[in-house]
Amino acid sequence: MRILIPLAVCALCLGALAAEQPARPNIILILSDDMGFSDIGCYGGEIQTPNLDALAAGGVRFTQFYNTGRCCPTRASLLTGLHPHQAGIGHMTEDRGYDGYRGVLNNRCVTVAEVLRTAGYRTYMCGKWHVTGFDRAKSDNAAWPVQRGFDKFYGTITGAGSYYDPTTLCRQNTFITPENDPDYKPQQFYYTNAITDNAVHYLQQHATEAPDKPFFMYLAYTAAHWPMHALEKDIAKYHGRYDQGYAAIRSARLARMKELGLLPATAELSAGAADWADVKDKAWEARCMEVYAAMIDCMDQGIGRVVAQLKRDGRLDNTLILFLQDNGGCAEPMGRSASAPAPAGLVAMKPDQLQPSIWPPMQTRDGRWVRTGPGVMPGPADTYIGYGKAWANVSDTPFREYKHWVHEGGIGTPLITHWPAGVAAGRRGQLEPQPGQLPDIMATCVDVSGATYPLEHLGQPIKPMEGTSLRPAFAGQDLARGKPLVWEHEGNRAIRDGKWKLVAKENSPWELYDMEADRSELHDLASSEPARVKALSAAWDAWARRADVLPLGAWRGKNAAKADDALSQERRFVLKSGDHLARDKSPAIAGRAFTITAKFDTAQAKTGVIVAQGGSAHGYTLFIADGKLTFLARSGPAVGSVTTPAAIAGPHTATARLDAQGTLSLAIDDQPAAVAATHVTIVAMPVDGLDVGSDTGGAVGPYRAPNEFAGKIESVEIELDAR
Repeated sequence: MRILIPLAVCALCLGALAAEQPARPNIILILSDDMGFSDIGCYGGEIQTPNLDALAAGGVRFTQFYNTGRCCPTRASLLTGLHPHQAGIGHMTEDRGYDGYRGVLNNRCVTVAEVLRTAGYRTYMCGKWHVTGFDRAKSDNAAWPVQRGFDKFYGTITGAGSYYDPTTLCRQNTFITPENDPDYKPQQFYYTNAITDNAVHYLQQHATEAPDKPFFMYLAYTAAHWPMHALEKDIAKYHGRYDQGYAAIRSARLARMKELGLLPATAELSAGAADWADVKDKAWEARCMEVYAAMIDCMDQGIGRVVAQLKRDGRLDNTLILFLQDNGGCAEPMGRSASAPAPAGLVAMKPDQLQPSIWPPMQTRDGRWVRTGPGVMPGPADTYIGYGKAWANVSDTPFREYKHWVHEGGIGTPLITHWPAGVAAGRRGQLEPQPGQLPDIMATCVDVSGATYPLEHLGQPIKPMEGTSLRPAFAGQDLARGKPLVWEHEGNRAIRDGKWKLVAKENSPWELYDMEADRSELHDLASSEPARVKALSAAWDAWARRADVLPLGAWRGKNAAKADDALSQERRFVLKSGDHLARDKSPAIAGRAFTITAKFDTAQAKTGVIVAQGGSAHGYTLFIADGKLTFLARSGPAVGSVTTPAAIAGPHTATARLDAQGTLSLAIDDQPAAVAATHVTIVAMPVDGLDVGSDTGGAVGPYRAPNEFAGKIESVEIELDAR
């Protein structure tokens, strides 16, 4: 690997910096992606993270810090010091028609970079942005990093994507590819390393361009978000490490967490998500976790290189480093179903050609088809697999639930704070049990930098900070927090005041837990504490009203709801080959169970779509690939599928069903063929319509649209269950 335009830093400059540190600290904010509370070594994990462990040993670890349970809202809250809805990103990056759910940073908030700039800080960012839906060429870039306070930016505007060829890779405001970037030419491109290398490069530039100024750097790694991509040298460290399965790793982690003092000796382990004895392909399942561990290991190596550069520059002592995660372990089934065979005619992409897709179906830059599903060993560029619910349960040891939810497994995060000049020697290596939340990061940065948080910015009034500075905790003092911590995501909601946490899943009753006695949320006290439930729920309601959260369920979208009023009210559809139904005439499948009965003759056709409704965001498809029949449903990144165990030929009647619990099943000629191991509920009505014999909209399945079926289709009947 080499970085073009190398910079030399003279010894005299280094000596001067070491002797005259600025009173205001440099600040490096490091965010990892889709990791659980117990993954890193200093929080109980077996994954090798010596550099993070060293930062923890020289700093303070918070044991009860919280994110929002999902990537976009966390990034919005972290950057602005507000609750995510107040910044316009209460859900993801789609406009849902309400101010709290516009899917893009609004102009009533300021970023940490915008605030610190006013105090003389240089500002740099490397990594994942993901707080705007305008993420394509010629999009409105008003909410991109350079326009929101960062002097220099290298990274991706959107989330997810290949580590070997990231979608929306960008330098400043210009999209680039790993092949055409004039400033960064490694021998092998791997995004985690690219984030680190460019961050080190920015530090080197800062040492010569602005040695007398403090800096703020935001490092937003995509590790360890799916796909499970890692370099073989890093994977090799973990070969065989996870062959013992889920329960053994969870038990060992819990024991270490108790030894470290992260949890009390009485802490209980939540229920396991799966039994290792039931796993059919143990080698594949273990490999998924090996690659996941390697991704975190590589990120930790990169953090070590950043720290080494700070040491070389004489800046480490007066640099506040903060490390945390954007949500808990990810149980999404991305890439865990088999992909379709590679289409003919794949060719290498040109150097200037941008990767068009975040997730499959897609190809590598050198023209290989990207594969998914059991037996496809993750790691290389031509694979795209998530590590699954059971390993996410391990990552979240000992807590309940995952990314998306606001139980502890979804929102609990490590927070490592390291600042030799600002943390007393007696506090180094200590644990801090006072609860904290993302808006506290902005308050802390404003506090330590001496910056002034504005009342208005660019002529617009700015909402006041919501957080509390964590600086007193660096000295072991009380944070004097004057209000409770609060959450909402996808209708899941929670409030924590002192040791009490009130939490609920969408459309479910409140649960109440004593966090001092029951951090794993296993003993619901709601029925025995009705007055406390009433008081905390009223406080949550008051917060939701003022923080742009309401109406509850707004994340599903105002515009979608209006459009859905005009949807078909029919429950039964009888269709024939070549039929196309527009969205408003198609089955209203959102939140519904349904059954498809298709009569067809393959006529030797080994590929093609029988019926498809929707596109790459939401929908279902019944299709043949390599002679086997597959029924697939998707809702956002959640994908489930079921496939016949053998190829079929000739005339058949196939019955595909998605039931009320999200289970997919297939039957051939009234004989059960297979039932899916994953569960998917289609939560939103697809934008695209329905096709019989092809998929003319966005591809629902792992094939290239329209993927026409060359056999004969006699009829397709679709029947929706009653609401």
